[in-house]
Amino acid sequence: MEILGIDIGGSGIKGCITDCKTGALIGERFRLASPEVTAPHKLLSRVHQVVSHFNWTGPIGFCMPEPVRNGIVLRTLHFDPSWTDVNAAALFEELTDCPVSVINDADAAGLAEVQFGVARNIKGVVILLTVGTGIGSSLFVNGHLVPNTELGLIPVEGDTSAAELASVKTKHDEGLKRKKWAKRLEHVLQKYEQIFHPDLFVISGSLSNKAEKTFQHIDINTPLKPARFLNNAGIVGAALHAWKTGGYG
Repeated sequence: MEILGIDIGGSGIKGCITDCKTGALIGERFRLASPEVTAPHKLLSRVHQVVSHFNWTGPIGFCMPEPVRNGIVLRTLHFDPSWTDVNAAALFEELTDCPVSVINDADAAGLAEVQFGVARNIKGVVILLTVGTGIGSSLFVNGHLVPNTELGLIPVEGDTSAAELASVKTKHDEGLKRKKWAKRLEHVLQKYEQIFHPDLFVISGSLSNKAEKTFQHIDINTPLKPARFLNNAGIVGAALHAWKTGGYG
């Protein structure tokens, strides 16, 4: 089953046709920069361009960096506040004239890794973290998703959240060297170990592209792996979510 997956992020909107039986991307990925103003009408214009690029008429899976329930954006942290309580699924369906599903981007990345990636067949608790502009999260128990977790918002040092302490944005803003930044990530992961006692951490997002250079400086008790799908995990997971919720798989 081939489904178009689209990952709507704060810096870019990227999509690709995905084989939902293997997790493989079909053809070339297409990406546009996100608009500076992320109000719905601004983002919808870019989304339309991505869908039109593929001349697509079938099911589409979307993911966004906000919590989503039944297609509705529950609140906004990364996008314009006007997205709050918006039925994103209805908007995307009207825009594309296609059946769609919408899911949080970290949850989508986790679905990809649990179905086809490094978390496949892992029992117990798996935590995937998307480390980039912020720190997104997805939590799985025996392969079942606990949706819309926001572990990056958990205070890990006084009132400082995990995302504020150790995101890629923080690394760049503060000019942190890799080793010092890695130690901040280590502190975050140790805090999560104390709370959740996971069986596996998976790191997705921009960090996953050069994971080993950072991982070598992190000392924790839990196995730590880079995401198999790297920065494409959201695309694959969004397509998978559409496949499963649409009754195709």
